[in-house]
Amino acid sequence: MPDLLVNIDVADLERAIAFYSDALGLRVARRLGPDIAEMQGRSAPIYLIRHVGGSSPFRGAGAGREYTRHWTPVHLDFVVRELASSVERACAAGAEAESEVREFAGGRYVVLSDPFGNGFCLLQFTGRGYDEIAR
Repeated sequence: MPDLLVNIDVADLERAIAFYSDALGLRVARRLGPDIAEMQGRSAPIYLIRHVGGSSPFRGAGAGREYTRHWTPVHLDFVVRELASSVERACAAGAEAESEVREFAGGRYVVLSDPFGNGFCLLQFTGRGYDEIAR
């Protein structure tokens, strides 16, 4: 059993399955009831979980879930072999590119968002990747 699980709240499970399959090459491994799909194809399983817009994310929350673009201090980076074609594929599936290609000593990346307002990055390592900048 994996020791890291990624959960992504979505408003429409079937649309999310289509997006993450088409944009990032994930596949449905199994369904855990009508509102949860386990997606495989990366180093950790990703669970797409349908929650109704406006529903409370936790007890005492000041606002309900929104599926417009929002900021969160945690996001996913998907490592890809070739950045330009991966960005094209993601955008064709419904992602929005929110930055130009950004470069750093170990690679290049682009900031995007999925159709449910969740931010993520596509990251292409170059040279030795993070080892280029590790101290």
